[in-house]
This record gives sequence, structure tokens and C-alpha cells, in this order.
Amino acid sequence: MNDAYKGSCLCGAVTFTVNGFNEKAANCHCTMCRKFHGAAYGTSVGVVGLNWISGIDYLKEFIALNGTIRTFCYECGSSLGFRVKGTSLSEIELAIATFDSEIPVVIDAHIYIDNKASWCALQDELPKYNKGR
Repeated sequence: MNDAYKGSCLCGAVTFTVNGFNEKAANCHCTMCRKFHGAAYGTSVGVVGLNWISGIDYLKEFIALNGTIRTFCYECGSSLGFRVKGTSLSEIELAIATFDSEIPVVIDAHIYIDNKASWCALQDELPKYNKGR
């Protein structure tokens, strides 16, 4: 088993490691995740033992009207993570695409599919939820 899983933003200014991952990780189809990631959905996972190695000064945050906080690199614009109102940066859910190697995460659901893009076809057998789980 790997001691630490490494990740970074597109330009490499922000780097981090984590020791582990939450069991549940879903593809989120909410409008905010789609826009934040510039994709059909965003996929983030809660992490354990997060350590920001470099670039913490490059982190910027956008606070949405509902209080959720989106964190990104201000140099390259990489979408790094999401957290709910009232939580600290150590409680962030990180975008799985920011990890630099394979990680032991299995996507287990599609959430907020009532906001799914019309051009996105869900062709897998994962459970689908109109809102959150």
C-alpha cells in the first residue's frame, strides 16, 4: 500500500499528498460542479491526511450563493476541490483528476442528476440520485 498519494494542479505550483480516501465518491452533475470543472460532471473524493506540499499561496476560493466553497489554483485555473460552508481547508474534497497517479477510489454513484446536461448519457449501472445520496 502506498504511504502517500500525490497530486497537483495543471501548472504544478500547487502540490499535495494524502494518506487515504473516503469510501464514497460520486460523479456530481449539479450545475456548479459542471461549470467549475468545465465538464459533464465533477468527481471529488474526501481525503484523509491531507498535506499541502507547495503552492498554498496559489489557492483561491469562490464562495457560491449557497455557501459551498470551490478551491482552485489562481495561476493555471485548475479546479482542485470543494467543501461545504463552515469547514476548513483540511476538510476539502479533492478533484480525483488532480492526482498524479492511480488512486484506490471507486466511483459508486451519480448524484444531482436532475441537473444533468442533456448531452450527457449515463450508460453505466451506478446508482443515480436526483439530489444527493
